[in-house]
Amino acid sequence: MSDEHKHEESIMEKIAEKIHGHDASSSSDSDDEKKESSIKTKIYRLFGREMPVHKVFGGGKPADIFLWRNKKVSGGVLGAATLSWILFELLQYNLLTLFGHVSILVLAVLFLWSSATTFIHKTPPHIPEVHIPEEVVLQLASGLRIEINRGFTILRNIALGRDLKKFLMVVAGLWVLSKLGSSCNFLTLIYIATVLLFTVPVLYEKYEDKVDDFGEKAMKEIKKQYAVLDEKVLSKVMSKIPRGAKKD
Repeated sequence: MSDEHKHEESIMEKIAEKIHGHDASSSSDSDDEKKESSIKTKIYRLFGREMPVHKVFGGGKPADIFLWRNKKVSGGVLGAATLSWILFELLQYNLLTLFGHVSILVLAVLFLWSSATTFIHKTPPHIPEVHIPEEVVLQLASGLRIEINRGFTILRNIALGRDLKKFLMVVAGLWVLSKLGSSCNFLTLIYIATVLLFTVPVLYEKYEDKVDDFGEKAMKEIKKQYAVLDEKVLSKVMSKIPRGAKKD
């Protein structure tokens, strides 16, 4: 009986050691996970970005096009934009005239080709059915709606005088936009924005660690200079602006 009792005690001790070892390993794993999560949270991302660049653009096919996941489609869209800018801006071609001439040419070629196949007893040309996918349009519209609503919220907060820093940034951005508008027309601005949209995000995704590191240093310097400006100029100006009586 004593031997059996000792044997049972040794088995219980082994089980207890395994349980303690498992608890220690799980606690060490949880500590490692906490350390990794704390390291991840310390990483600076430009504009406070928490999602990957692909998710920022809404994911799906539009993000694939902007980030050159499908190089043929992305190159085709950028090439079409470049050709349109050359035709309408450099060659001063009218949009309606171009549309009419191209439509006449394409329809004439297809009509003559289809008519000729009936005389030479060959199959007519295969003309595919072209349609715009609903999913792509909804994704683009949804992403655009979110960004527009976010912009309206920022403008409302600025108009209510809640954020002087954003007010100065928006004023500077609008001033730069007005200068660009005086130097080039609307079509050129659209083309420049399209080229930037197809180049800057993919380059940022490729070198995001270096760009984020540089952006962190730049933001620290900007905050430092803004603090000096706020202390010496802005605070004095805001103190001289009369305000209404505060309500409870």
